[in-house]
Amino acid sequence: MTPIAPRTERLRQRMHAAGLDVILAFKPESSFYLTGFNPIIYSHPVIAILPAQGKPSMLIHALRDDHARASTFIEDIRLYGAWSTKVTMGPNWLDALKTMLEEAGLAKAVIGVEEDFLPVARARQLAELLPGASFRDASEMIMTTRLVKDADEIASARDAARIADTGMIAAVEAVRQGGSERDVSLAAMAAMNRFWADNFPDKEVCDFGSLEGGAQNGLWAWALAGDRMFMNCDNPTNRKPEAGEAISILIWTIVNGIHAENERTVAVGTLNDERRRALDSIIEIRNEVATLLKPGTPISALFDATKAGLEARGYGKYLPGRIGHGIGLGAHEHPSLDAKTGILLEPGMILTLEPNLRMPGIAATQLSDTVLITEGGCEFLTRAPDVVLNA
Repeated sequence: MTPIAPRTERLRQRMHAAGLDVILAFKPESSFYLTGFNPIIYSHPVIAILPAQGKPSMLIHALRDDHARASTFIEDIRLYGAWSTKVTMGPNWLDALKTMLEEAGLAKAVIGVEEDFLPVARARQLAELLPGASFRDASEMIMTTRLVKDADEIASARDAARIADTGMIAAVEAVRQGGSERDVSLAAMAAMNRFWADNFPDKEVCDFGSLEGGAQNGLWAWALAGDRMFMNCDNPTNRKPEAGEAISILIWTIVNGIHAENERTVAVGTLNDERRRALDSIIEIRNEVATLLKPGTPISALFDATKAGLEARGYGKYLPGRIGHGIGLGAHEHPSLDAKTGILLEPGMILTLEPNLRMPGIAATQLSDTVLITEGGCEFLTRAPDVVLNA
């Protein structure tokens, strides 16, 4: 029998405490979390079913059967719909799900669903399908369980970080060669894909899709030059950074469902004093805050230290809303590294550390690393150097 992942048992403990009999997970990241299966496109629902007791199961469309059986770590896979010679429970997922819950004695159970994801129409379908059941929001419960990563997730984060570092090195060289935003982005993505192909033959880099499209490759890079740095996220253009400007390079990667992030601000030529001081200050503050990255530190303390560092350097009016976020199944996931989040850091948490400055008309910085909290402190998973060009 395939062993159940530790994360599943952690979630079950929270289910018992909250009085939930079963969780129905439709959200792509969550169904993957509980089954290990990512169909890439979710045009038909993938439903992970986790009872508080007994075997977990998964309900999928018949066309996903072969893929699911090659990917999942659970044994009980049920099919709906019609596809070739596949034997299914019926033409639609609603009737199949009702039958499965009735068989398990859960048709009148307390059912956890992700209200932060479930469309109103689907929530209504479930309520009509299971009139004897009661539904509670399990969104926060699942996100809290995701905070601490299992060993396989940490290994995937390390691999994703290696790919991101490879992309950053290629991107910086493209800047050095006078490339445009698009040149820089293409160089990074080409290098990352080549590194993936050469070094990770058995690992996937697909991201999570939607009802209307898939994400076959999640090795992303984009660059924003000069005043376009204030846009934060935009499709790269043919704009080239000019001497004395900076360019942001932003890289997201994913390996076996787990993300890493690596972002740098690169100076082209010699920055004026204001821009250079802003970049140097952010690097200094990042290094100061990094000393607090250890078990027991409240997340709010990281923000407070950043705030103090900015104010001490005269940047008090330019405080960011947050200085990072959780990362894992989501490129941006819970928690937010802000002044209000009092969650204590624990070994196994992975987050981004990205203090930044946005001074309209003056300077902008973007610096982000993916960091693992360890028993004795932290480990920076992304290790591309802080770069300043003087060409």
